[in-house]
Amino acid sequence: MSEEKAEPRVPPHEALPLPDYDHLPVGSLEHRIRTLDEAGVRDVLAYEEAHAHRLPVLEILRNRLGRLGEGAEPSGGSPLAPAPERAPAPDAAPAASPATSGPAMNPPSHGTPENPAQPRTTG
Repeated sequence: MSEEKAEPRVPPHEALPLPDYDHLPVGSLEHRIRTLDEAGVRDVLAYEEAHAHRLPVLEILRNRLGRLGEGAEPSGGSPLAPAPERAPAPDAAPAASPATSGPAMNPPSHGTPENPAQPRTTG
């Protein structure tokens, strides 16, 4: 008789406890998984193993799962909190317009004899 290991359930992307998981940098992921309980970390781990299989991410997830198994508690905070890795939306349209642009520039006088700014020989 051989024992077969049951494959872990892989949740769909929409069901992951971390929003936009696939686009989180590894540094942010390490901090965000601290808010998850053991079931949440297991879901993210199963998803990562089935999709990207990034070794640094798998190591972070397995280490966190081990700490939770040893009695660590999820930290406060929300995985839905604003992410520092996203730039804030601009407040308004840019203020640049023809009225706010600089003065017109004359071309440089390098080798153009017709340009009055070109120095002339007296002679």
